[in-house]
Amino acid sequence: MHKRFRLKPIYLLILQSLAITYAYADDTAAPPAPASGKIEVVTIFGTGQTRQVQNVTRDDLIKVVPGTSPLKTLEKLPGVSFQSADPFGAYEWSTRFSIRGFSQNQLGFTLDNVPLGDMSYSANNGLHISRAISSENIGRVAVSQGAGTLATASTSNLGGTVQFVTLDPSDERGATLAQTIGSDSTSRTFVRFDTGMFDTGTKFYLSGTRQRADKSKGWGAQNQDQINAKLVQKFGDSRLSMFINTSERHEVDYADMALEMVGRLGYNWDNYAPDWQRAVNAAKGLYSGGVTNMDDAYYLGRGLRKDTLGGATLNLVLSEAATLKTTVYHHDNKGMGQWYTPYQASPSGVPISIRATEYTIDRNGAVVDWSYDIGNHTLSAGAWGEKSDHGLTRNFYGINGPEDMDRFLSDPFKTAFKQDFTTTTSQFYVADTVTLMDGDMKVNAGFKAPKTHIVAKNIVAGRAEGEITASKSFLPQVGVNYSLSKNDEVFVSASQNMRAYQPGVNGPFSTSQAAFDGSAANLKPETSTTVDLGFRFKREMLQGSVSLYHADFKDRLLNVASCPGIAGCPSTFINVGKVETQGIETAAVLKLAPEWSWFNSFTYNDSKYKADYFDNGYTNPALASSDPQSHVVRASGKQVVDTAKMLFNTELSYENPVWFARGGAKFTDKRYYTYLNDVEVPAFWVATFSAGYKIKSLGLLKDASLQLNVTNLFNKQYFSTVGTNGFLTADPQGAYATLLSGAPRQVFVSLNAKI
Repeated sequence: MHKRFRLKPIYLLILQSLAITYAYADDTAAPPAPASGKIEVVTIFGTGQTRQVQNVTRDDLIKVVPGTSPLKTLEKLPGVSFQSADPFGAYEWSTRFSIRGFSQNQLGFTLDNVPLGDMSYSANNGLHISRAISSENIGRVAVSQGAGTLATASTSNLGGTVQFVTLDPSDERGATLAQTIGSDSTSRTFVRFDTGMFDTGTKFYLSGTRQRADKSKGWGAQNQDQINAKLVQKFGDSRLSMFINTSERHEVDYADMALEMVGRLGYNWDNYAPDWQRAVNAAKGLYSGGVTNMDDAYYLGRGLRKDTLGGATLNLVLSEAATLKTTVYHHDNKGMGQWYTPYQASPSGVPISIRATEYTIDRNGAVVDWSYDIGNHTLSAGAWGEKSDHGLTRNFYGINGPEDMDRFLSDPFKTAFKQDFTTTTSQFYVADTVTLMDGDMKVNAGFKAPKTHIVAKNIVAGRAEGEITASKSFLPQVGVNYSLSKNDEVFVSASQNMRAYQPGVNGPFSTSQAAFDGSAANLKPETSTTVDLGFRFKREMLQGSVSLYHADFKDRLLNVASCPGIAGCPSTFINVGKVETQGIETAAVLKLAPEWSWFNSFTYNDSKYKADYFDNGYTNPALASSDPQSHVVRASGKQVVDTAKMLFNTELSYENPVWFARGGAKFTDKRYYTYLNDVEVPAFWVATFSAGYKIKSLGLLKDASLQLNVTNLFNKQYFSTVGTNGFLTADPQGAYATLLSGAPRQVFVSLNAKI
């Protein structure tokens, strides 16, 4: 009861603020535009949608540090949380992206209609957007916080969806050059050549990207090379677009940290490299400089990824009323995560070896969407099919000393486990959108039916094998949008979604065979029911939105860590039951003058576990009570791990034909990494600043710009990423290393121009 009364003032304050804002937004109350020109507000709020939708435009993408993950640019939006240990947000071990408390592996991601899977670090069904394409080639990003469209090719979107749309080749022939330099020896070079439009209706671009950057603390680098190519062929009103992108990324890891380590070792603590002798001593139990245990640091960690992603989309205009869009795609990946582990000695006698987790992906698929307008109806239907072969191996490689092992290794001396997974996915949907009341009301309704079947084979003993299927024959979605006036609209939507089981490191096959056999028959896929109620408004000086939401999340499946991550113990796969989420999102952009705009967003998210669970994974209380090793974890009423209750973002922007500048700050509330919430990661603010100068022509260069970016402007020390080594039931001493500190202040200068 006491907690309920504490929530009321927050909601009342927000609603009162919105009432005041809306009153000011009224046409009669708004002050007139200055005589210098009409004030225009850029639309980002998904006008006309029956769901909560926002867009990040190309203008937002080019104002951040070149090479920044487009996911990071989304953190300004309500409901969105993004964390990373590097200033670019591209270091995948540290990347954590969530919407309304739904974590990254519970969201759906696509690039030009091609599914990217859940973009998890332990790659099994996709790849991260930072590897899928260079950020310079992305045109816009659409975020649906509550539920994506039924056509989204994803079986992980319990929560929202993120759709990345690439830039087309230019109609004019030319080249784009961009160079960035900055802190920690950062150098990023981007070159793109556009053929322009040929008489045949064909245009094409080819780009190359090379990025080199040292870590902001410790030793090592995070490097990436990419090649992107895209072709567009027009014939009448129809078009064919094709792309192929390659990426090779090598990143040296930061040391995972624990809360109690800050007092002993400080925020700037990192792994031992290049101090080999200290790593050897620590492996022998000889500690120094505040180190008290073997897991405070290791010699080195490294991630290697090599990807090829290709897709082709044929968009046929069959008639004035009918269209047919077909996308086919291929993705192959080779990955390796290396840790120098003191838990396994090398055959040479060195008390350290390299523990490598190795991944392969070979997936192929097709997405078909059909649309037909008849009267006031728009009928649509579609299907998606994919087959993915995924390999997962845990090998150990011997070393003689601090050798250069920045490569894919071969000839291990020991294999802990090796699994192969074949995942077959099918999904179809039907929907109808009806326009009523002379266009003032739009109603859409439909359903989708996903099915994912996984066959796991255990090649080398150590982990589980078997088959498992997740399917639903009817997942409905309905939405209504009603225009109160030409500038005001309300919307309501409701949807049900399912998340398929995942192969690989974090799925049900990551346990022992006995644990899988005991739980597989009772496993249920995660499902969610989400309801949104929202209001959008737009005026000459102000536009914004507010949304209330509620989500029931059933059968949440979690991997609970049972030892330090490097030790590689099988995790416990647990059904923690129901999670209930409710909250409010607000966002508004105020145009103060033709050159000035002020954006603000606020989120209050209350996500709590609604049931206790058994710590050995039993879902049947009768079975659990018969096991003397089974204990009840009193998680009911606790806040969901790695979920901040409050998020606030503010950003002030200035732009004229010559100069531009942006300054902003983001607040992230406290978070937990234990299910009992017995230790909290403190809340923090982080500020950024950017400014630039635009030049129409400079010698051979045209449309040139010189840009300055400063991240973590006030050099704040804080923990950004939570859960790098998983989550625990409890950790009262704050001693489990599953956190990463945020990057310190970084400064970058970029020159961009066309020839």
